[in-house]
Amino acid sequence: MTKWLGLPAAVAALLLCFDTASASAEAARIFWRDLRPAAQPAAESVGLPMVAAKMPDHGETLSLNLQDKTVQLAGYALPVDREGDLVYQFLLVPWTGACSHMPTPPPNQIVLVTPSRPYRMSKAYQPVSVTGTLRPGMEKSQLFILDGASVIQSGYAVRKAEVVDVDAVPDTITQPANSPWRFLNKKKN
Repeated sequence: MTKWLGLPAAVAALLLCFDTASASAEAARIFWRDLRPAAQPAAESVGLPMVAAKMPDHGETLSLNLQDKTVQLAGYALPVDREGDLVYQFLLVPWTGACSHMPTPPPNQIVLVTPSRPYRMSKAYQPVSVTGTLRPGMEKSQLFILDGASVIQSGYAVRKAEVVDVDAVPDTITQPANSPWRFLNKKKN
């Protein structure tokens, strides 16, 4: 009789694992280009950094066809709200150095991420993959950097996100040779 009492817990655990794996499998893998209108040039076309001031719409035109879809997007994490190495909220950006000492990317190339649980981050611009429900909408965040604070506008948000480290961001933009942040693109040995 005792062995049957543990059966409901085992079944519940199995269903939870299946549900998590199923949700992850249903996530559409997207790239940074999917977050901007097709007519908007890529960063490489307008010259890095791709800044909102260079665009007629200031980068505020969002891709609404992804609204409320579960997506997976890789990028670089820049902490907004942290305590030590635990991060409670961060900006996901398409290239290293964005938002801190380089001009900010347009809002449709910034995602405000709130992890489902605090995320342990060892360094700024850590490459990560984020999975969750994408919500278009302008939001402002205050980013504290070494030489002061900056208000950053993001065009998308993902709340209760699953965040995992990745080795590389597939559609990253390589920094030009004169970028002070080029060292961040070097692979770990």
